[in-house]
Amino acid sequence: MMKCPYCGTPIEDSIHHATVCPNCRKELHTCEACRFHHLGSHYDCLEDTDELVQDKNMANYCESYSLSEQRIAARKTDREKDRAAFDALFKL
Repeated sequence: MMKCPYCGTPIEDSIHHATVCPNCRKELHTCEACRFHHLGSHYDCLEDTDELVQDKNMANYCESYSLSEQRIAARKTDREKDRAAFDALFKL
């Protein structure tokens, strides 16, 4: 069974463009929730794509989409650690 990568609520139906989590109401068919999303890759995607998705947090029609097993909260924590390390480097 799939779970919402934002809050962990079980998702019983398949995920389509307009699917939202029944608990936190976040859109699920987004780059941020996709297992192929990878910062630094071409268009931040591990799949071979020719279209740039500007807003990675909004629903899109990407055909390569696959719900991530990794929690988004962990990605945000990593970004916070990276920012703290950057700030420490420049003593901001």
